[in-house]
Amino acid sequence: MPVSETMVQDIVKEVVARMQLAGTAQSTYHGVFADMNDAIAAAKEAQKKVRVMTMDQREQIISNIRKKTHENAEVLARMGVEETGMGNVGDKILKHHLLADKTPGTEDITTTAWSGDRGLTLVEMGPFGVIGAITPCTNPSETVLCNCIGMIAAGNTVVFNPHPQAVKTSTFAMNLVNEASIEAGGPDNVACTVEKPTLATSSTMMKHKDIPLIAATGGPGVVTAVLSSGKRGIGAGAGNPPALVDETADIRKAAQDIVNGCTFDNNLPCIAEKEIVAVDSIADELMDYMISEQGCYLISKEEQDRLVKTVLTPKGLNRKCVGRSARVLLSMIGIEAPSNIRCIVFEGEKEHPLISEELMMPILGLVRAKGFDDAVEKAVWLEHGNRHSAHIHSKNIDNITRYARAIDTAILVKNAPSYAALGFGGEGYCTFTIASRTGEGLTSASTFTKRRRCVMSDSLCIR
Repeated sequence: MPVSETMVQDIVKEVVARMQLAGTAQSTYHGVFADMNDAIAAAKEAQKKVRVMTMDQREQIISNIRKKTHENAEVLARMGVEETGMGNVGDKILKHHLLADKTPGTEDITTTAWSGDRGLTLVEMGPFGVIGAITPCTNPSETVLCNCIGMIAAGNTVVFNPHPQAVKTSTFAMNLVNEASIEAGGPDNVACTVEKPTLATSSTMMKHKDIPLIAATGGPGVVTAVLSSGKRGIGAGAGNPPALVDETADIRKAAQDIVNGCTFDNNLPCIAEKEIVAVDSIADELMDYMISEQGCYLISKEEQDRLVKTVLTPKGLNRKCVGRSARVLLSMIGIEAPSNIRCIVFEGEKEHPLISEELMMPILGLVRAKGFDDAVEKAVWLEHGNRHSAHIHSKNIDNITRYARAIDTAILVKNAPSYAALGFGGEGYCTFTIASRTGEGLTSASTFTKRRRCVMSDSLCIR
């Protein structure tokens, strides 16, 4: 059906209206409280209702969250970029549609049963109760919505302490979740937060007696804090994913996949390619393809030095650089790049600060290796033991296997862009909480449950 001018105007009006709503006082939203203790109390009351809902009733809420996420994908994407200055609208829209379609819901909650001479035993997945969640500014609404789908499907409610730099976007997403619950016949306050999240409100949440489980998505500092809380913690922390390329790879395709993965949402996903380790025999060819066909800008040694001083500070990453485009980063060091440039590349040793540090920027340093064994050794060093994500481009099954065993990450993507790991161009489900440090890996609804065994002795075995 052709799109008329009137239809376009109606769409624009709807987007503007929602953007204006997002800019109003957060206290008008569902689930937003002045005090963290009040937020937890409200979520606790809501959880009493959620836990006794049937799976079909929970699924109606989840289906409505998916629907609202699709409907508000562009609004959420624009809010995220405008509030944080990170990423780009187009890729964030794709991420919202992806999470709406591929985040597991109630189908992930299953029951195991044993029947034998001594009776029947069931092991069921039950909710924890009220989950405390800490979310980042890099994927604010994506993480909130993804967490809500899984946590509510499992019978929990959730109290968020979002990153202060993404409060508006995060609370707007939570409001959508509560609206979805109310419209589906569920309670309000299934997702709660505070008007002004701080370290103090985070501490209150982590220490509160009614929070049995904490899920943290962010940097190493926040994960360490969660693991020191004395509560059960799910920690989704840092990664520095290397992309290894050996001599058997389709080099042209590897160049395309690596750059596509690295530049997606300006390198904000924690799974994105952060550096390349290439065997010597194909390193030049790989770099040539990236520069000639994939919109990469090769920076000189002097430009590298300027870039280091710009993106890194004595306290860590320059926040004004995180999630910015390659052209913006180049402009910061006095380079006006052509419009097709989307990635910055150079060759260096593994210890180079733009290679060894996780930047979350479309910058790819290439480390040359003498052979495959040397490449594996360097890639493992660069991953820094985070056990998060890694990538390889190879047609040699033995090489892939050796690399997988050595790198030992929660995610390993073979011959594809990094985002294939989340079901975008690959098989599998989507998540924005990848708990490599605490071992859960890619979280889903079942992650947010506790196993409960019910035994009936000497009965209901009717063989």
